[in-house]
Amino acid sequence: MIKFVLATFAAATATAALAVPPLPPGTPAYSTLKGDPVAGKAVFTVCKTCHVVTPGQNRIGPSLYGVVGRTSGSVPGFTYSAANKNSHIVWTEPVLYQYLLAPQAYVPGTKMTYPGLKDAQKRADVIAYLKSKPTS
Repeated sequence: MIKFVLATFAAATATAALAVPPLPPGTPAYSTLKGDPVAGKAVFTVCKTCHVVTPGQNRIGPSLYGVVGRTSGSVPGFTYSAANKNSHIVWTEPVLYQYLLAPQAYVPGTKMTYPGLKDAQKRADVIAYLKSKPTS
């Protein structure tokens, strides 16, 4: 019985932690945008403070090489926050689109201090750039 209660609590806690904040009114759906990887490379310059797209190279943040389709908290050698590591998020394009809007709102407790990329097209562009990097 105790195992059942603990498992139920853990599942409820995980679900609560993954409550996805709604997109602000008027924000286009990711599916309506076409990302440009060249424009995304320019947007990514802001991200380079903490991230690179080089495999196996972590900085303040983990390498984003092959991030599209990867499970959160899975880059070897990077120490993630418990919130990120235990979120079990799969970084699909729509998930990244919403996460990049407000990382702390999407994953409360993340170490990522970036306040978010408010411009929907720029988010789509940076995702297209990240997607252009092979998966690891």
